[in-house]
Amino acid sequence: MLQEAVTKLGACPHDCPDTCSMIYTVEAGRLTEVRGNPDHPMTRGALCAKVKDFDKHHYNPDRVLYPMRRSGPKGSGRFARITWDEALAEVHRRFTGIIATHGAEAILPYNYLGNEGVVQGLTVGDAFFNRLGATVAEKTFCGSGSCTAWLLTVGPTNGTDPMSFAQSKYIVIWGCNSVSTNIHHWHVVKEAQRNGAKVVVIDPYRSRTAKEADWHLMPKPGTDGALAMAMINVIVEEGLTDADYVARHTVGFEPLKERAAAFTPEYAETICGIPAADIRRLAREYATTRNAALRPGIAVERSAGGAQALRAIFSLPALTGSWKDPGGGVYQMPLWEFPVHWDRVCRPDLIPEGTRALNVLKLGEILNGEAGIDPGIHALMVYNANPVSNSTETEKIKRGLAREDLFTVVSEHFVTDTARYADILLPATMAAEHDDMMFSWGHFFFTLNQKAIEPPGEAVSNAELFRRLARTFGFTEPQFSMDETALMEWYLDWDSHKLGGIDMAYFREHGYYRLDIGEPATRTPHAEGNFPTPSGKCEFFSQSAIDNGNFVAPPFRQMYEAQQGGEVLDPLPGYVPANERPETNPGQAERYPLNIVSPKSHGFLNSQYANEAHKIRSQGEQAILINPRDALTREITEGSLVKVFNDRGAFHGQAKVTDDVPPGMVVASLGYWHSLNRGGAVNVISSSTYGGMGHSPTFSDNLVQVGLAQ
Repeated sequence: MLQEAVTKLGACPHDCPDTCSMIYTVEAGRLTEVRGNPDHPMTRGALCAKVKDFDKHHYNPDRVLYPMRRSGPKGSGRFARITWDEALAEVHRRFTGIIATHGAEAILPYNYLGNEGVVQGLTVGDAFFNRLGATVAEKTFCGSGSCTAWLLTVGPTNGTDPMSFAQSKYIVIWGCNSVSTNIHHWHVVKEAQRNGAKVVVIDPYRSRTAKEADWHLMPKPGTDGALAMAMINVIVEEGLTDADYVARHTVGFEPLKERAAAFTPEYAETICGIPAADIRRLAREYATTRNAALRPGIAVERSAGGAQALRAIFSLPALTGSWKDPGGGVYQMPLWEFPVHWDRVCRPDLIPEGTRALNVLKLGEILNGEAGIDPGIHALMVYNANPVSNSTETEKIKRGLAREDLFTVVSEHFVTDTARYADILLPATMAAEHDDMMFSWGHFFFTLNQKAIEPPGEAVSNAELFRRLARTFGFTEPQFSMDETALMEWYLDWDSHKLGGIDMAYFREHGYYRLDIGEPATRTPHAEGNFPTPSGKCEFFSQSAIDNGNFVAPPFRQMYEAQQGGEVLDPLPGYVPANERPETNPGQAERYPLNIVSPKSHGFLNSQYANEAHKIRSQGEQAILINPRDALTREITEGSLVKVFNDRGAFHGQAKVTDDVPPGMVVASLGYWHSLNRGGAVNVISSSTYGGMGHSPTFSDNLVQVGLAQ
């Protein structure tokens, strides 16, 4: 007798602001369809190119299905199947041996947002490793500079609702390729555009989003701060501020005015390359149009001065009073008020006093003995991450992973570039195979993900992996024996007014819940100030920047109270030159004259899906976008195989000669695997130097040379 199809409520697990609500269809125990949930007010039944065939992804024949032990040289990707008992015993034996010889801090966990869930995501293993006494991993791949700038300026507020952009009349999308990375918000923007809103995109190259804008401005990479400060200059000098709002709801206007005085549009033009007349026009249009909204992307932070540029951008709505308008203000990362007991998830109380923290951006230096740490790292566990593809200075990481004295454990779906170096490789579940609760960094909905099918082979969820490890090590804290449903119940703050008195039964019936924060069409969270800063106002001048130094904004320091760094930050926004530009580093530019920008791919999610042939066909092979002028001087023609390189490494791709990229710059999208792409992938050339605050990365602050491949 045929079994009827059943449906379960799902949520996209990816590191993406959209966090789509999905519906799983299961027939005879097999996932047969994954579609968008048409009832969800934000994602509205649509799925992006990455997950539109998510059901087939679960049945990829290359999946890791069983625990395995390395059977060839490190990096060879050769493994032999073992049992879970053997795998856990090996991890226990090696970890305890390392602890006895070097101390627990010789063990480093490495993870990020390969899964974004509250239960299975960013902080899933923290409690275990904190209990073990391992080195604390500071995770600042993405957003830490932006979030630190946000906290210093307006505090832990969610800002503008992305759905409120339907009411916007002037929209500035700054360093965000929404069509490829935030498609459900782009639909709202397009609705506003159809209703008469002007859409301005600020991006150093002509992205998919820029091509659909009413106006596209192209600053040189890493010069956003000069442009933003020049906008402030025009708004102040021409009397376009909302004087009443500034007086009642801000602090530090006079110092900001004084600093901005130097940033005339003519001066900014010499830095960012945008004509002074266009800078004036942008500032005037933004300041004089009601319901004016800003959408800065994470890309802005990815240079030495990125976070300072964001502080200037975040100051604009308070200068003009656009916080008073529905569809005004700034849409940053609406994660600040999700009612989650992060201390229960991370368990910072389990960290032994004095335990060090190491930043994951420095993995290459750490593994190669260049970080000056004692003890060095002798064991590494990687989960929810693929650093060989996605981190900085990846050639250095590969050299470190090849160390025979480094014991490496990887939990994965596939034999990734990183997993190829594992000593023990463990099989992980995909989204339809486990329960989870998704918060969002792009909208105000909690979304439930229900387990729809049994995991294939012997794959286990991240939560189950750490339950097994905790049992193996004899940890008895109740958290280590709680299943996913119990963890969800314990992690969420059900007493928060933002959850409106609902419970898990509500999620199981509806699949999602919008936080009680006001309706999008009328919501104006800071019309009367009410900024959750020390002063209660928007802080153009931040005393916290002086008092706290270069701290890392939560949740990127995993909610741990220890401040990192200690250097004094500039209390005002401003322009900080890029580390690697011809104007700021002429010596390096003699050898490597081109700036490179590495945006997210349209068809991949970081490095996920970049091993699937049909996704590669859709995305295309690694392309190097280069301006015709730069191509001509290098005898590069359309389709040429080219080499991109600097002192840190080299990778290859096919030249795409196009005016979408200005002279002096090349673009190569992120995500391609080293093992599937000739000569590596784009992050091989990326510096591990921190950005200006929050220990943010500098992925778009790099100089390279491009030439024909030999």
